[in-house]
Amino acid sequence: MIRVLLADDRALVRGAMAALLGLEEDLEVVAEVGSGDEVLEAARHTHPDVAVLDVEMPGLDGISAAAQLTRELPGTRVLIVTTFGRPGYLRRALDAGASGFVVKDTPSHELAAAVRTVAAGGRVVDPSLATEVVIGGPNPLTDRERRVLGEALEGHSAPAIATRVHLSPGTVRNHLSSAIGKTGTSNRVEAARRARDLGWL
Repeated sequence: MIRVLLADDRALVRGAMAALLGLEEDLEVVAEVGSGDEVLEAARHTHPDVAVLDVEMPGLDGISAAAQLTRELPGTRVLIVTTFGRPGYLRRALDAGASGFVVKDTPSHELAAAVRTVAAGGRVVDPSLATEVVIGGPNPLTDRERRVLGEALEGHSAPAIATRVHLSPGTVRNHLSSAIGKTGTSNRVEAARRARDLGWL
């Protein structure tokens, strides 16, 4: 049996995935959690072969939870399942150690096959996203640009961002200006939203 942990903040989605995977003779759902913060502890107690993680969850997001799992429990493989088919998310997930990345509208038999492939040591990546990653290239934002855009996404002004990230206002404005140029937008809020939508934050 392949032991599976499911993490999704929406109980209905989580329950549906558990029911569908439970119909497979060789898959057993051994844990279900609703936030990224619960993933590692649940995995320590249930020893799953595969953790199926949503990207956007309360607390730790799925990609951060994947990094934590692969670092602390390398025997547990990670499959990211998300509504948001964003190339930047795929790249970040693979960098975090995930072995697979599929979107939630994947048919149930394909999700089960993806779990089996990941459990066996293989990789599964949504083909359309893989193509976009190759075409789109790497994330062009620097760490500091991502940091200031993350603060802008929360609605903070440039002076407030400077205080929060311990940089001078001029330096923050320079990083914001650069990020605006890289995202092809006209202000910090648009840049932050565009970067989020591309999975760059």
